[in-house]
Amino acid sequence: MFWVLFLLSAWAVAGLACLRLCLAAVRASAVEPHAAVGEHTLTLYEAAFLSGGPRRVADLTLVSMARQRRLLLAHTGWATVVDPCGRDDMERSVIGAIGPGGQSRIAPVRAAAAAADAVRSLADRLVGAGLAVPDGGAGGVAAGVRRVRVAAVTVCALGLVALALPLPATEPRLLIALWFALPLALTLGCLAITRMEIHPYARWASPAGQRLVGALVRQADGTADDRTFLTSVAVRGVHAIGEPDLRAAFAHREKYAGDHWERRA
Repeated sequence: MFWVLFLLSAWAVAGLACLRLCLAAVRASAVEPHAAVGEHTLTLYEAAFLSGGPRRVADLTLVSMARQRRLLLAHTGWATVVDPCGRDDMERSVIGAIGPGGQSRIAPVRAAAAAADAVRSLADRLVGAGLAVPDGGAGGVAAGVRRVRVAAVTVCALGLVALALPLPATEPRLLIALWFALPLALTLGCLAITRMEIHPYARWASPAGQRLVGALVRQADGTADDRTFLTSVAVRGVHAIGEPDLRAAFAHREKYAGDHWERRA
């Protein structure tokens, strides 16, 4: 009967993950949009935050300044200031993150700009308007879905371990497998319902925010002007950049550690 302990663990993991996902879905649906949301037109910074969070805002700012030739983004992963006068708080945050030398690696600039006061103020405004989730996505639906997926894999692993144990002849392995199929069915059913009801899973945007982002994308006229280009970056990230040199600039994933740079996989 030692396998029962594995079964109880499987139920605990599956039940807790599904419960947290349900609570996250309830919280997301309970976010009340501001009365003026229907008339609100998202700025590119707002669309970037709702689509990808603080990092996306930093990326958009860097790309926007590079398109205006006020910032050089080298394919080697370095950013160089051309115009030291930022036109808004976001740009001033980026310039401040680069430092007085006027040149820095892009990776630490992105991190510092994403944590700047300007981005936090933007997040507070969006949360106050009911367009963003209050917890910054840490306990959102997307995170809940990931936990349920991990729980499903964990249930399978626990089931395989239980079946691998030496069992008496009175305990058929097929019956034990069926017992483990129940918590697995719970997780898979929860994922299926969530996909039908809530997909796509937004980490940062509330349902009202998702609708406004979708409307912004539909309003793009499809031409190759800067507005449409930056809208694609705001909604889809730097992967939407079609310029090889600019894509290469963001391809460097370094992490500063002590006095040296370490490449992250």
